[in-house]
Amino acid sequence: MAVMEKLRMFVAQEPVVAVSCLMAGVGLFLPAVVRPMLDSWESSKQVPPPALNDVVAGMTGKKA
Repeated sequence: MAVMEKLRMFVAQEPVVAVSCLMAGVGLFLPAVVRPMLDSWESSKQVPPPALNDVVAGMTGKKA
């Protein structure tokens, strides 16, 4: 109970620092948890890049 009381006092006295700590926690949580979840679902498969000739032809309007 004493920890919650100190936390409330900290948030009341230093709201900017408290929100900054919360944002840092979210910033550390997302890459540490979400990325491995996506990799385990294999939703991030690499797409093969298009051929350079196709890219040049698309940008210039000419067939290479």
